Amino acid sequence: MHQTGPQSFMDKIEERLIAVILGVMTVITFANVIARFLDSNILWALEATVFLFAWLVLLGASYAVKIRGHLGVDAILNIVSPGLRRVMGILAAAVCVSYALLLLKGSWDYWAIFADLPPTSGRVIPTGFEDRFRSQSFYEVQDIPMLDVFRFLEDWINYGESYEKMPKVIPYIVMPLSMALLLYRFLQAAARIASGKADMMIASHEVEDAIEDAAKTIAEADRKGP
Repeated sequence: MHQTGPQSFMDKIEERLIAVILGVMTVITFANVIARFLDSNILWALEATVFLFAWLVLLGASYAVKIRGHLGVDAILNIVSPGLRRVMGILAAAVCVSYALLLLKGSWDYWAIFADLPPTSGRVIPTGFEDRFRSQSFYEVQDIPMLDVFRFLEDWINYGESYEKMPKVIPYIVMPLSMALLLYRFLQAAARIASGKADMMIASHEVEDAIEDAAKTIAEADRKGP
């Protein structure tokens, strides 16, 4: 049954963003190659591709959790009983969720000051929001020019002052966004383990099974001949 609505969007959000980022990176790089062939240069191309690559890496982290593609060592998990494997999986998921929460707090605190928003208080566990903080909403990137579509930020966070270059709040928003997605994917993985739909965070054993099945299929095809 085809799924629609917010849930289906959340299920595919990383794929869509990653596809757009790869496309934009390709266009910018190709355009800069053509410009250099014509003895010109797109000054902001390098910085833009660096930011886009950072987006790609950070969003890829949550995507890899979703598809269970992160590397892991399952030597012990494969020799214990299914019940103990499930317990160990839940413990691993709890550690990952805690880690994602720490990353989310840190990324919010780093990005918030560029958005003229208060960072959280508390060194590890958020205890609220800081009453006094030094806004850095006027900080700009080095080369990427300001786009008109983002001019509303000048009144929202820069007190009416115009931006010459793109403010850092725009490229850096990937930090809290990607960490929120990472937390969401870890919670999904924990729910799968708790409900018995999975027994570990990674899927290396499933990959091995798929390789064995493919090898058996090839062997059977060779026996049957053309």
